[in-house]
Amino acid sequence: MQYEGVLRKMQTEIGNPIQYYMVFENDFLNVNQILDKELEINFIKFQCLNCGRDRPIFRQGFCKTCFYEIPSAGDWIMRPELSTAHLGKEDRDLEYEKKAQLQPHIVYLANSSNIKVGVTRKSQIPTRWIDQGAHEAIEIVETPNRYLAGITEVALKDHIGDKTNWRKMLTNNVDDENLEEWRNKLKQYIPDEAQQYYITDNSETILDFPVLQYPEKVKSLNLVKSPNYKGILKGIKGQYLIFEDQTVFNVRSNEGYYVSLQIS
Repeated sequence: MQYEGVLRKMQTEIGNPIQYYMVFENDFLNVNQILDKELEINFIKFQCLNCGRDRPIFRQGFCKTCFYEIPSAGDWIMRPELSTAHLGKEDRDLEYEKKAQLQPHIVYLANSSNIKVGVTRKSQIPTRWIDQGAHEAIEIVETPNRYLAGITEVALKDHIGDKTNWRKMLTNNVDDENLEEWRNKLKQYIPDEAQQYYITDNSETILDFPVLQYPEKVKSLNLVKSPNYKGILKGIKGQYLIFEDQTVFNVRSNEGYYVSLQIS
């Protein structure tokens, strides 16, 4: 089987285990079905997810020009506390920002390599947790806009981490935690503006990833340095493909790379 197209973040479907899909312009691949098979990846060219041109990818699948111009790559994406649509203030495109920012957002705790706090649109639960490789997660605050979620995350970051150790996550060197206890412990640090949105009546979600074999020590595949790679696929966790030789490939960080995939 052969597939060809520009890489985008794998789409997922909750299940036991989670189902993963690579979606191309005219085709798609259920990645779970090729576990234990040999996968060859060949890098062909760049293709910016916005302009479609063959330009080096700068960040988030976009070339440098698009990254600094398009509304979907504004600073408020990575830093929700910078959101201003609730004030009617434009960053790059107010109508786009209103649609993205003025909708329910969740502040959550996720445990992938350690417990971390994060923010996402409510519509992205549990997708966001899956993308981060979290084996357990819980919502702690639901706000009506991105700004309130952002300032809540900033306040909680003083008391709990906000980063994932991807190497630890991929080797599955993780501990289970009581996230309901953590949620209750952190309530006192939620800003006054967001206290009314605190969630008290939920329980943690457990996530099951399709991994046959975890690596002991990971080595990351860089398609620019190694444009051709071949290996036996042993697992999928977060947005990573895990291979038998302990190579891992982050599909999301390679968005905008046009590749061919050969399965045998």
